[in-house]
Amino acid sequence: MGSYVEQARENHVKKKVEEALRSKMKAKALNECDQYVSKYAECATGRTFSVVWTCRKQAKELNTCLHQFTNDKVLEEMKREYMIQEEGKISASTA
Repeated sequence: MGSYVEQARENHVKKKVEEALRSKMKAKALNECDQYVSKYAECATGRTFSVVWTCRKQAKELNTCLHQFTNDKVLEEMKREYMIQEEGKISASTA
């Protein structure tokens, strides 16, 4: 029984870490693609429904840029770096 609870806690931590990494990934992407965010925002200002077709080009450019920084490969790399950091912390605390 204790094993199940321990495993559930570990999975919960893993989910929290992944959520934090996803959030960090999105923030970095928005920062890296700031010029495209600005262009899209400028186009969308004052529009409602027409933003869909009027700003299509800007939306496509923004999405293309964002996808470079928010994909599974990037997330896996961030997870790998996180694990290396955690192993370093564990090694340092036991030394």
